Amino acid sequence: MITNTTPAPRPVKIPGKGHPITIERNPSRVVVTVAGKVIADTQDALTLREANYPAVVYVPRKDIDMTLLERTDHATYCPYKGDCAYFSIPAGGVRAVNAVWSYEHPYETVARIRDHLAFYPDRVDSIDERPAASS
Repeated sequence: MITNTTPAPRPVKIPGKGHPITIERNPSRVVVTVAGKVIADTQDALTLREANYPAVVYVPRKDIDMTLLERTDHATYCPYKGDCAYFSIPAGGVRAVNAVWSYEHPYETVARIRDHLAFYPDRVDSIDERPAASS
């Protein structure tokens, strides 16, 4: 007997009227802290709004101190965005396990979030949106 171990294809959904997704430049300076440490500080964040979910701030990887994060084996899948990888913030202890996520190869409709990470607000000390410094 031969068994097929190929996983079934995952559904891919396109945002639209029934499930809208928008991505806009966030005009604020965004600073994320955990255990008294600045994890991220950027003026180049994006805000993703998806259907009826709370807005999510995505911070460019270049503005995150990646040395303070640790990749985990946890992974999820979103039919609108793709495969999602997770990171913990060891300085934050148990609360900060899988506190950060990233769509490293997002679907084309949300490609702007590539090279960005997002933080669960209840797993970090703060995600402050401050007035951006003027040029």
